[in-house]
Amino acid sequence: MAQLIWTEPALSDLDAIADYIALDKSDAARAFVQRVFSQIEQLQEHPESGSIVRELPNSPYRQIVEPQCRVFYRFDGTKVFVLHVMRGEMRLRKQPLRHSP
Repeated sequence: MAQLIWTEPALSDLDAIADYIALDKSDAARAFVQRVFSQIEQLQEHPESGSIVRELPNSPYRQIVEPQCRVFYRFDGTKVFVLHVMRGEMRLRKQPLRHSP
């Protein structure tokens, strides 16, 4: 079983997205966060189950897509590092992934 490590930037990203959703629907924001955590927890058992990041096809990064967002992570063989969360309609910039553990 892989160890799951959320980085501070990823948690901040998720919090910002949830805050935005909560402006209109606080229940939807809570449900969204629960779905994201549920999806990411599955990486402990299946760390390579995420898809390859289309913008970075030859990189060690993978992603989990949850409606409204993309969650980027890296698996180093024993640990899953959750690195960045972004709204699905946004374009990926490589910078959030550069300073990963």
